[in-house]
Amino acid sequence: MLSTLVVPRVSETDGAGHINNTVVPIWFEAGRREIFRIFTPDLTFDRWHLALVNMNVDYLAQIYLNTTAEVRTWVEHIGNKSCRLYEELWQEEQLCAKGTVTYVYFDYKTNKSVPIPGSIKTALLHHALEQTT
Repeated sequence: MLSTLVVPRVSETDGAGHINNTVVPIWFEAGRREIFRIFTPDLTFDRWHLALVNMNVDYLAQIYLNTTAEVRTWVEHIGNKSCRLYEELWQEEQLCAKGTVTYVYFDYKTNKSVPIPGSIKTALLHHALEQTT
């Protein structure tokens, strides 16, 4: 599991007094930064190989400005050409949102998905939700 702390900003708060629902996917992406480094260690777009193909978010509780939030990220599944991550957002020991995101390993020069290299699959296993994928 990867853990990323997020300090809510005033600009992310909506008229109802809580963090707007459009912000959670952005916070989830922040939690994926070290996963991105597995694929592209220097995070250079010239060598980028990920294409987001699916994202789902379930909102379970309101999120507020006054308390730091924690994004927890796991690798849920590793396929031949794609991987799925499972993410949770916690605030004050309460699960506030959860979701999944699927990325395809992609060659932008040929505009096609390609197999994920074995070394990347091995590195992803260190963050697996379960030991088997």
